[in-house]
Amino acid sequence: MKYIIGIDIGTTSTKALLYDLDGKIYAKANKGYRLHQDQPDMAEENPNDIFNATLSAIQEVVSCSNVDGQQVIAISWSAQQHSLIALDSDYHPLTNSITWADNRAEKYVRRYRENGMGMKVYQRTGLPIHPMGPFYKLLWLKNDHPEVFEKAAFWVGIKEYVIWRYTNVLAEETSMAAATGLLNMHSVDWDPEILKLLGIKRSQLPELVEPTHSIVGIRSEYAKVIGISDNVRMVMGATDGALSTIGVGALETGVLAINIGTSAAVRSFVEHPLIDPKARLYCYPVMQGKYLVGGPINSGGIVFNWAHDALFGAEHETAKLLKRDSYNVLTEIAQTVPAGSAGLLFHPYLGGERAPLWDANARGSFFGLNRNHTRAHMIRAVLEGIVFNLYMTTLALTEVTGDPKAILAAGGFVQSSLGRQIMADVYEHEVTIPDSYESGCLAAMYLAKMSLGLESDLDGIHKYIGKERHYQPNEANFAAYRKLIPIFIRLSRELSKEYESIADFQRQFPQLYEK
Repeated sequence: MKYIIGIDIGTTSTKALLYDLDGKIYAKANKGYRLHQDQPDMAEENPNDIFNATLSAIQEVVSCSNVDGQQVIAISWSAQQHSLIALDSDYHPLTNSITWADNRAEKYVRRYRENGMGMKVYQRTGLPIHPMGPFYKLLWLKNDHPEVFEKAAFWVGIKEYVIWRYTNVLAEETSMAAATGLLNMHSVDWDPEILKLLGIKRSQLPELVEPTHSIVGIRSEYAKVIGISDNVRMVMGATDGALSTIGVGALETGVLAINIGTSAAVRSFVEHPLIDPKARLYCYPVMQGKYLVGGPINSGGIVFNWAHDALFGAEHETAKLLKRDSYNVLTEIAQTVPAGSAGLLFHPYLGGERAPLWDANARGSFFGLNRNHTRAHMIRAVLEGIVFNLYMTTLALTEVTGDPKAILAAGGFVQSSLGRQIMADVYEHEVTIPDSYESGCLAAMYLAKMSLGLESDLDGIHKYIGKERHYQPNEANFAAYRKLIPIFIRLSRELSKEYESIADFQRQFPQLYEK
């Protein structure tokens, strides 16, 4: 029997799943690493820690599955978008992996937004005007850290670095290249004007390849540690956004893929480059005839985690004593109050925000709080605020792609009955949740099958997704949400006038960033 490993390099951990060629899962592994946030706006990871996590995860799924490692024929990759690493001429990292969550390029984003250059970059590359983009990170390094910029021989993302460590080949596939802001989305090639603007050379960037491109063979010392053949194929794969969308089967324009994990996103495929006149959405080519349009959102499950830790410490301890999941306890508490949380709104911008605000200075807030509100209202308002924010981004997406034909949802948030009901009620639309919980790894495995000639096109992914569960909206909750959502949206616009002021004030207190 033959096997394929699908692996996803996430923001806080790497997941690996071992599949047979029929899509059956034989083993899973999840290895975490630290996100360094030791300074204001900083969010970095050690690339060697991430490489070691991938090595450990791959080794674990092979050893724990009791399969013959020599029968593993391919390893296929998904990874977080927008990371940036400077390498020297010997391919040693000069920087950590600067992640999508790093906001230190904000002043250059502000400058490019004000002078109109940001819109020009967006129209050429599909990259929104936000410090998440490697384009803006490069501007920051060039101006604020010229000693690093001038020494760099290569610029890569975390997936390209990890694959180079295994194969000694430096390559970058289309979807990841698009997320850098250096790829012209119309020509699907490195953009010479963008490179000239930044002062970098094409030779400093990886070779461009397709997501199904494979590299035959890995370094023997790693093959030995893992217990697989050194002739295994490394399949490039794609971004986590692209593969999460493919992995739930959202292949048609108008079919929305919504994922709420640590962060969140709403996405849809279109056939041609699509520009939002307000630059609220990204547009990244993935493969021929497939452009991914959507909005990435900082404020997903990480906000629920904050509320869990900051507001419900006592309940956390009680749940431990009762041997219950503390997050399930919180959702039960939230269910004790009606939809709309008695007029309490929560803006979930605890770490700045990408879509729909595109404001790294955005900050969170409760609004409407009065003496009659309890922590039960607060936790429900947090959950509703996450979905309201996602709905704002969806309004921007459907404005340019049309009304949704279907909503396919995945991620930990919708594994909760309350989470998926809030989503169905806010959207006033049926929500479908595929059984394929690890949609990114599943799609990575599927791209490997395409690379090996075992599948011909993306449509075949549907037979691997499994059963789908359908959830209907509750009309009794429509009235509250219809009244509250416009207030939520108007308030986000009003508060935006002061986000920069309060963020600048908070930066005067470095103890906020001490761990």
